[in-house]
Amino acid sequence: MSLSAEIRPFFDEPTNTITYLVFDPETRQAAVIDPVLDYDPASGEVDTRSVAAVLAEADRLALNVRWALETHVHADHLSGAPYIKAKTGAQIGIGERITDVQRIFRPIFNASDLVADGGDFDRLLADGDRLPLGELEIEVIHTPGHTPADVSYRIGDAVFVGDTLFMPDYGTARTDFPGGDARQLYRSIRRLLALPAETQLFMCHDYKAPGRDEYAWETTVGDQMLHNVHVSDRVTEDDFVAMRTTRDATLSAPKLLLPSIQVNMRAGRLPPAEANGVRYLMIPVKEREGSL
Repeated sequence: MSLSAEIRPFFDEPTNTITYLVFDPETRQAAVIDPVLDYDPASGEVDTRSVAAVLAEADRLALNVRWALETHVHADHLSGAPYIKAKTGAQIGIGERITDVQRIFRPIFNASDLVADGGDFDRLLADGDRLPLGELEIEVIHTPGHTPADVSYRIGDAVFVGDTLFMPDYGTARTDFPGGDARQLYRSIRRLLALPAETQLFMCHDYKAPGRDEYAWETTVGDQMLHNVHVSDRVTEDDFVAMRTTRDATLSAPKLLLPSIQVNMRAGRLPPAEANGVRYLMIPVKEREGSL
């Protein structure tokens, strides 16, 4: 059995997200990891051009797309998974702890249409689950911390880490969203860094660390162990938690946080139309004391 999948990255600069088209070169079976649906918050328009480009490449390569996999409920872009499913019949998968995320956010968005059982997704994935991809397998690794539901996907000698790690010069993901936990994130990262040093790690995002001119999204376990500015092999769990907690307190909310969460917790499904036939995204308003 081959250990190597073919990988095609697609970088979406407006959201700094990398979508991956991953396939077995022998059987042409493919998965799309973290697909992006284009969304303009100023106009409210959604567009499928980014995810359509991924599927156009799959068609060019004569691939059979079987899976649309999410590493977690993203807070910075809307998911294009439903478009992939509609065009290819692929199943949408996410970590089974999505139900925790749905229970947290359902009341925040008054999402009365949502049943917090993960039923919008085709597959709820547990740690250690394995999905077929031709002659390869997709191994599910539960990597909570950023959110309770985060998973990474190991395919041959490559791991798609979602929002656990960034490039070594940028560090690690925030843990201040509801259900996030810096201690859990540290342990999840240590689990990934226990893999062989030559294991390839593929990031979900890149923001170009200060001093770096180009975007980048591929590194190795060995490189992360030696050089990650937040969690190299010299950083203890307590030191990491202190750093992460302090840093998170300075971060602003992602620009697309509110639209992204309410769409992505529904597996990319938009909220149902109101009586006038229009779909609406909710924006909860928080009043500061004395502001009104």
